[in-house]
Amino acid sequence: MAESVTITDNRTGQSIEVPIVEGGVSASEWSKLLPGIWFYDPGFSTTAECESAITYIDGDAGILRYRGYPIEQLAEHSTYLEVAYLLLYGELPTAAQLGPWVDEITRHTYIHENMRKRFLDGFHYDAHPMGMLVSEVAALSTFYPEAKEIFDADLRHKQIVRLIAKMPTLAAAAHRFSVGMPFVYPDNSLTFPENFLSMMWKVAEPSFEAHPVLARAIDVLFILHADHEQNCSTTTMRVVGSAHADPYSACAAAAAALYGPRHGGANEAVLNMLTSIGTIDAVPDFVKSVKEGHGRLQGFGHRVYKNYDPRAKIVRDVAYQVFEVTGKNPLLDIALKLEEVALADEYFVSRKLYPNVDFYSGLIYQAMGFPVAIFPVLFAIPRTAGWLAHWVEMLDNKTKIARPRQLYSGSAERPYVAIGERG
Repeated sequence: MAESVTITDNRTGQSIEVPIVEGGVSASEWSKLLPGIWFYDPGFSTTAECESAITYIDGDAGILRYRGYPIEQLAEHSTYLEVAYLLLYGELPTAAQLGPWVDEITRHTYIHENMRKRFLDGFHYDAHPMGMLVSEVAALSTFYPEAKEIFDADLRHKQIVRLIAKMPTLAAAAHRFSVGMPFVYPDNSLTFPENFLSMMWKVAEPSFEAHPVLARAIDVLFILHADHEQNCSTTTMRVVGSAHADPYSACAAAAAALYGPRHGGANEAVLNMLTSIGTIDAVPDFVKSVKEGHGRLQGFGHRVYKNYDPRAKIVRDVAYQVFEVTGKNPLLDIALKLEEVALADEYFVSRKLYPNVDFYSGLIYQAMGFPVAIFPVLFAIPRTAGWLAHWVEMLDNKTKIARPRQLYSGSAERPYVAIGERG
């Protein structure tokens, strides 16, 4: 017997049975009984905006899967470009598919010289790297006007390749500009993470050799951040894309959403918290103050996960590997002590406040030399694959243009008052 719910309008006594499909009920069925009555759901926390086959999350069980593959297995065995292919095309690539895919990405890492020489140089000397990245991505649409042909499969694929390939180049360029260092061209002999590290850190050496542990750490972090279902920026990508904007404009809008500190600034908030705690001995007092309502426990809890974020466990292991190379981040001991104290406290456990991916990722990036200002940029690079996967899915599903309803709470009709008669 199919699962369903019965809704009764107590004003009229009329009822309707609505089937439960894939864990949801159809709002169009609801409106048959109650036309003009809208669900009021600020933040869309209990509303499914779309159907998607890309990412599965079970927040209560702490499960994250891309196209059915557990995130733990992908982080251990895969690469970011392989995962990007999986997100976009639904299956892990065969050897015959992966080679051309990687080669295509590698050959599209360069950006137009006018972008580098004229557009970048137009920013103020202290421009924030994420603000620069948002502008750069939007500007790409003017370099590739054919991107507006969003239903041409070949042209669509070309823009997908360009965006994934150029994001690290744009990100590194924004950083180099912000610290007054010259632009570093991509090196097609390097892997995706090695090339990014080269563009970030190369100074005068003929070629940059990234430490393999650090390059692998970047790859794993990129895998973990590649997609995360309907978060603020991904939903923005879908909403803007539903207007049939080109992918560069939609991606720039998604990046702008990520620029907000409530979305892309979580790992920075963790570092600020750990720095303010100062020492291991101060952890108990800090935890006590949080329980008393003073301040927040940054990096704990998640809008979706009501269990240990599966990505956090992977990132913690990566942190130890990175610190073997870079030396231990002095904030690590404070972080470990904070996790230990919080997870032994019923106050936090009963509220399902467990460490999330941001709790350790900032420590890794800081140990590798990334300035805090570039943290959201590091988030945007891998999330581009997820944004594009959702953009493609949205177009293929012929999604209507986004147009949510509202509950009007303003004034009733009133007559115009001449300016001299206004109070």
